[in-house]
Amino acid sequence: VRSVLAIGVSTLVLLAFYDQLKNILTTPYTNLCSRRPEFKCDGSLFSLGPLDGFSARMRICLYGGVVLALPVILWQIWRFIVPALSKKEKRYAVTFIVSSVVLFAVGCSLAYWTLDKALEFLISWSGTDVSQAYQVTKYVSLVVLMMLAFGVGFLSPVLLVFLQLVSVVTPRALIKQWRYAVMGIFVAAAVITPSGDPVSMLALAVPLSILYLLSALVGWLLVRRRAT
Repeated sequence: VRSVLAIGVSTLVLLAFYDQLKNILTTPYTNLCSRRPEFKCDGSLFSLGPLDGFSARMRICLYGGVVLALPVILWQIWRFIVPALSKKEKRYAVTFIVSSVVLFAVGCSLAYWTLDKALEFLISWSGTDVSQAYQVTKYVSLVVLMMLAFGVGFLSPVLLVFLQLVSVVTPRALIKQWRYAVMGIFVAAAVITPSGDPVSMLALAVPLSILYLLSALVGWLLVRRRAT
């Protein structure tokens, strides 16, 4: 209930700043159109139905509300898990919340940073003499889903470290299976990336592969420290 209330309040706040938020989301597209005039686009978005504008506004603000409410959501998840943990494991609560928020923000930022490159690849493959006219709801859905996919993907190291702390998996097992894990990460990145372009896939898979190895190292250090 608290998580839902936090999302609701955050969504209402963002509704007041919708135009600024929309401009931020469309900046990569407008910059690409300015940089590549041969793509025949001007950065404008189109509404093809009376409900498109309303739907786009609600989607942007709702997804943004989830992001703003993420600390509250993660805290509620942690409180649900805490009763099953020992006193030593409970000390990681603050680190768990902060690292999750930071990694989610880094993932969203990376998706935003690579968005113009992903659009450039997709437009270039549409062929010559093809004008670009994007529906506002479809563009917003693509951008938001890209950011959510990257953000959620970047939370995987936190999950891996947590699983090591509760002895579900061991650092040795993670390191031993790193080849299969990296291959699985690339396959998962290709599946969950909404645009399906290789630029976004590599931008997600390569950092996640590095974070996988770092999470195994962090887990090994924490498990060793707890044993001593």
